[in-house]
Amino acid sequence: MLSFQVTGMTCAHCEAAVTRAVHSVNPTAEVTVGRAANQVTVDGSADPEAVRRAVEAEGYSVTRVA
Repeated sequence: MLSFQVTGMTCAHCEAAVTRAVHSVNPTAEVTVGRAANQVTVDGSADPEAVRRAVEAEGYSVTRVA
């Protein structure tokens, strides 16, 4: 499981955009997005760097949580 801190999410549209970004890297990943906590978890095999780049391409700041 991967965890990321994502800043800049303010609404349900933001959550959907982040989910789509993760699914562009791994379409079968289970993605949980919590905008209140600025947290995204990805359950499934995905390259963490590719996930970070995809979410950043949507306009959000991303930091991987160890």
